[in-house]
Amino acid sequence: MRRVRSIAGDSVNLLLYRELERCDDLVEAALWRLNPGLAEWGPVLPAGVWVVLPEVDLKPVATPPVSAWD
Repeated sequence: MRRVRSIAGDSVNLLLYRELERCDDLVEAALWRLNPGLAEWGPVLPAGVWVVLPEVDLKPVATPPVSAWD
């Protein structure tokens, strides 16, 4: 697992997108499990907060579109 420090004004989604190029629900849920006290900082993180990033595939798995003719 990789640790990063927040930049002033970071939100969880912004931090995830900058570091992992993903901010979907799966990655965000994994981040909250790894950082249980992170919510105490509020929606906008101050500079210098250490955040443990989840280990995930860099790109989300694309689901094939559903067609009415399948």
